[in-house]
Amino acid sequence: MTEDGPCLGVDIGGTKVALRAEVGARCVAETVFAWQPRHSADRDLAQLAAHVGGLSERLAVPPRAVGVAVPATVGPDERITAWPSRPEWTGTDLGAALRALLPGTPVAWADDGDLGALAEARAADCADLLYIGVGTGVGGGLVLRGDLCPGLGRGSFEIGHTVVDLGGPRCVCGRRGCLQAIASGPATLRHAARLRGSDVDYDALRQAWLDAAPWAVAALRRTCRALAAAAAGVQELLHPRLLLIGGGFASGLPGLDALLTEHLAGLARPGHPPLTARPAALGGLSSLRGAVELARRTHA
Repeated sequence: MTEDGPCLGVDIGGTKVALRAEVGARCVAETVFAWQPRHSADRDLAQLAAHVGGLSERLAVPPRAVGVAVPATVGPDERITAWPSRPEWTGTDLGAALRALLPGTPVAWADDGDLGALAEARAADCADLLYIGVGTGVGGGLVLRGDLCPGLGRGSFEIGHTVVDLGGPRCVCGRRGCLQAIASGPATLRHAARLRGSDVDYDALRQAWLDAAPWAVAALRRTCRALAAAAAGVQELLHPRLLLIGGGFASGLPGLDALLTEHLAGLARPGHPPLTARPAALGGLSSLRGAVELARRTHA
């Protein structure tokens, strides 16, 4: 591969895929496409290969490395063991499929939440950082001394499946009381609807939050209390210096970081300063930027 070739990042989602090629810190090509409505793993992979090939043809030189953000659970044999959004991929040899996209080009992949944390840590210039993304689910990652924890090949940082309430609602994973079952966007909206006494969509919750409506404030306090409990547990064990909160749901609620910081302060032990929460800087681009960073590290 050419030394000056770009690093290519691919962020695979449940409904769409984003690609970005960078030389240094400069974007030289990017594209986003939606999965076809009628899909199978083979059809999806063919669509992905077509877009990767098309983007590569637009570049002056071929990519020197590829980093891929994936939301699926991948086993040690490189096969997908679970992906609720696209169950047809279960059993797919992800490693072989990704290496076939650009034969001969180094490729690496990691959990999308982990890579989001890696990108946010770089943007914040913080080597010890906890990132939580609140959207349809709750994901995130931990960076310690500039590297992902637990590290590539050792599984992802599944903070969304940290149990924060033993008697809490049932999670999609089958357990009760996972952070995701309490603090995800859909879980928060369901709780807000119970408090309001009628259905609540995201726009209604956001406006009510801005208006300080009691039911909206109470719903988001519950969400932040659960997020703070999970983050405080991570702090006790691994001591990140900063917490960033992002994801599509959280990013649209200004001031949520301040409410989360308030709950973190309430959980602090004497002599141990609490984490401070700040909004994530990259929004919906964190996993894609993290995939590019993974490609950069793979080549190095």
